[in-house]
Amino acid sequence: MATNNHYLRGIQNRSKRKFHVDWILSVILLLALFLYGWQIWKAGSANAFYTAAIKSMTESFKNFWYGSFDPAGYITVDKPPVALWFMAISAKIFGLHGWSIVLPSVLFGVGSVYLIYQLVTPFFGKNAGRLSALAMTITPIVVADSRTNNMDATLVFFLLLAVWFLVRSISKHNVWLLIVSFSLIGIAFNVKMLQAFMILPAMYLFYWLAANESWKSKITKLVFATVGLAVFTLAYPVSVDLTPASQRPYVGGSETNSELELAFGYNGTERLLGQTTGTGGTFGGGMNAKSQKKSTGGPGGGKMPTAMKQNGKTPTGKTSKNGGQKMPTGGPGGQAGKKGGPGKMGAGGGGGAFNIGTIGPLRLFQSALGPQISWLLPFAIIGLIGGLVYYRDRRKRWLHLSTEQKHLVLWASWLVPVAGFFSVASFFHPYYTIMLAPPIAALFGIGMVALSRMLRDNSRTNWRFYLLPLAILTTAGLQAWYVSSEYPWLTWVILIVAVIATILLMIFPRNTAGQTLLGLATVSILAAPAWWSLTPTLAAESAMIPTAGPSLLESNGAGGGGMGMGNSSVNKKLLSYLEKHQGNAKYLFATSDSTTAAPYIIKTGKAVMAIGGFNGTDPAISLSQFKKLVKTGQLKYFYYSGRSGNTKIINWIKKHATKVKTSLYQDSTQSQTGMFGQPGAASTGKKSAKSGTPTTGSNGQRPTGKRSVPTGKPSAKKGTAPGSRPTTTKKAASTKANSAKATKKQPTAQPSMGGGMGGQSSVLYDLSTIYK
Repeated sequence: MATNNHYLRGIQNRSKRKFHVDWILSVILLLALFLYGWQIWKAGSANAFYTAAIKSMTESFKNFWYGSFDPAGYITVDKPPVALWFMAISAKIFGLHGWSIVLPSVLFGVGSVYLIYQLVTPFFGKNAGRLSALAMTITPIVVADSRTNNMDATLVFFLLLAVWFLVRSISKHNVWLLIVSFSLIGIAFNVKMLQAFMILPAMYLFYWLAANESWKSKITKLVFATVGLAVFTLAYPVSVDLTPASQRPYVGGSETNSELELAFGYNGTERLLGQTTGTGGTFGGGMNAKSQKKSTGGPGGGKMPTAMKQNGKTPTGKTSKNGGQKMPTGGPGGQAGKKGGPGKMGAGGGGGAFNIGTIGPLRLFQSALGPQISWLLPFAIIGLIGGLVYYRDRRKRWLHLSTEQKHLVLWASWLVPVAGFFSVASFFHPYYTIMLAPPIAALFGIGMVALSRMLRDNSRTNWRFYLLPLAILTTAGLQAWYVSSEYPWLTWVILIVAVIATILLMIFPRNTAGQTLLGLATVSILAAPAWWSLTPTLAAESAMIPTAGPSLLESNGAGGGGMGMGNSSVNKKLLSYLEKHQGNAKYLFATSDSTTAAPYIIKTGKAVMAIGGFNGTDPAISLSQFKKLVKTGQLKYFYYSGRSGNTKIINWIKKHATKVKTSLYQDSTQSQTGMFGQPGAASTGKKSAKSGTPTTGSNGQRPTGKRSVPTGKPSAKKGTAPGSRPTTTKKAASTKANSAKATKKQPTAQPSMGGGMGGQSSVLYDLSTIYK
């Protein structure tokens, strides 16, 4: 009963202060708004895959409901559409701009900071709430995610909102609030599928511990809540699967045109196990730096060549940096391997998308992921331990948890399973680790208050006295390692300030000087993550693959969408030809994958058929269905960009269709862009010494699990293709140096997260001649 009274007092006190403005919180929220929203007007196409869908969704309610990638409603994106609904509504109100499609993520990001404060403050005090909100605000991957039109910022907001309703339901004994809480997890499922369910163990456990009710009442209410969860989880995917396939788009990313199969397969078990998928090649496992050359990942789990920096900069053949982790560049084929196989693995397992570290319990601390999420993780862990000790009610047995301890269990049971998943999962994008930001931020704020009080209240002979110094020094040591690759001098600054502040804090723990020293120590462990979080804002970054780190600043502020909504990857001469000759055809043209199609949908609003979805490998259309479209005049042109696709359809086109004269649609003087808007060598006019074809690297081709076997020979006398594997000979080294110099001299195309087309090695086919 005492526990419940504590909850009621917390809620009542908060109700009395509802008109009171916490000015420190206001400053933190303004900081969050600045970090997440400044320069989003430079976002350009942001994640062009989703931006094309947003454009299509504003064209009709059918496209809006299903999350159709193209205006014709041929295929959907490879995620449910709930997050895109907010972005499409924003685009409908304000028009399709980079800032309008990113705006919902910005607002959800700021909302998450506020919810963290609201969840921590009533039970641990304002200082804990403010520190938690600040830690959430300056978590680098939170900033990077909140500046894109990806779905992660939306997901985290709904998860925190669900927890907020859960806490309210316990304090008010209200079963409807409990049902709302679990129903919000169902909605979150339709934001990013099974990723939302990762916090369900925390919610069930917390309710069981915190609700002051009989066990029968708890079970009954949890059953009702679970029913609400099931209804809101399954309502959308079941409705899609029950709709006849002829009356809706194909479910992108699935092999059986099923939303449920997409959830539990491609976006479910395959993320954990890294097994082969028919829609995306092979999902890789954990990698070390040596295995980084392998390819991966687009926004929905597809692949991306690593002959580029993750932050969207021009490939130069040099070693690139990613959040403090140096990443060797190379061709999409990576290291030699069997055809269709993963090639040489990193220590963690399968071939992978990014440098996501080596599978193991310390994976999140490694330099591959740590600079994005783990700056305050050591402090959060020690703070959890200290909090459990400090907030113990010594009048009762240790089995009887206090209200504060129950809330610590809530955050810990969110942190541990999610951290466990990322420690063993075979495939995920680094920006998914935003899921860890709320518990780390909350435990940091709570821990700082609890540990500082134990330092003040205990003598030097008590082990509790040393928990705060241990937390500060451990955290500072990890941060010093993270910054060493970018700013060696800052390594020593962090260590020296932290050590001096900690020693003085132990000498003067209780007077005014102690409070000043505590503030100095806190600043010493917040400064580095704050700088990392500022880099996406300064670089105007709004990328398909969000990341944070000083390497973004090397792009001179070109990290956003670049040359405008869909412009930087559009071959204007090709577009002019297609629009002139489209006639009454339903589709402007067809191509293998949505990466090629997206910039043209964004630019024109016309239907472009990506026959194989995101990766080009979805079985969305059969050869006979494709022939029917051609025969009835609904489709007149096919653009072959050299990427993977439906082999039967492509072979049939090559055999029967007529090639359009290249001079009619290719412009060798125009700077072409490769995959994700990366500048290709076609713009230089240089040709391979061996083949006589332009050195366009991988031609923007998205790998599908096959690895090319490198020959070890340079592709040209001067410069190497951006996608070629570095050689070990002196001649190759010279070639690499020349290539780097040439890259520095040539203009850098603004990256648009869409993928280019129109390179000189691609082909436009006229399909209208087949049945004449």
